[in-house]
Amino acid sequence: MDWDDAYANGKYIAQAEEYPPKWEDEAFAYRDLENAIGRARLNIAYGEGERQKLDLFLPAGRPEGVLMFVHGGYWMAFDNKSWSHLARGAVERGWAVAMPSYTLSPGAKISEITEEIRQALHKVGSLVQGPISLTGHSAGGHLVARMLCRDVELADDIAARLHRVVPISPLSDMRPLMNTKMNDVFKMDLAEAEAESPMLEQNPRDAQVTVWVGGDERPSFIDQARWLADAWESAEIHIAPGLHHFDVIDDLAHTNSALIKAIIE
Repeated sequence: MDWDDAYANGKYIAQAEEYPPKWEDEAFAYRDLENAIGRARLNIAYGEGERQKLDLFLPAGRPEGVLMFVHGGYWMAFDNKSWSHLARGAVERGWAVAMPSYTLSPGAKISEITEEIRQALHKVGSLVQGPISLTGHSAGGHLVARMLCRDVELADDIAARLHRVVPISPLSDMRPLMNTKMNDVFKMDLAEAEAESPMLEQNPRDAQVTVWVGGDERPSFIDQARWLADAWESAEIHIAPGLHHFDVIDDLAHTNSALIKAIIE
């Protein structure tokens, strides 16, 4: 099996190279507008690292709760600034949306990135009261799923406030990635791969979980989504027809989309 090909996305998506600049443009426009009207708090530190910062987008009134979105990029690419526009759907439903960056590999091991997202989650919980929902895409899907694993230490208050968790196209079993060239960067051994695999958690924290994946994604990503949903008794899976790895997140920007409803209702 060609493991690198199994986990390649862009080469199987038409005009894949057009997506990152489109994301950047839409994110900048939304962030600039929200900042101008005083509903964005940018570059809030949640740790001491250069990339340990988050942006917080606020609704017009008192927030109903807060959604934390964690970006993807195989733990090696992007930051929170490429995705600001995806806050729109939840913000227009009255929720605050937090978007953290994190240290990229090889600057941090994946287990260390998990710890950064744990810190970000506690910071988010201190900024906005009420229920907390989590969503993330690809590597970000892995990271939000890890927040439900018992080895990730959460304050009782934060754990009790977890409302819904929607990993989008998540990596739930890290062991196959050990067979890819990406592991030259990650440098995962079997112990870390197993510890960082949410699907191996036998007693996840209480939260309503919907694993979301596009119907036109690579088979490996559909498998990864199914593995997590099958492993966690309380989890459901939703396969979004006609969507691939790059457009499966678009509905986060749409107020009444099924994806937004799965996250906040």
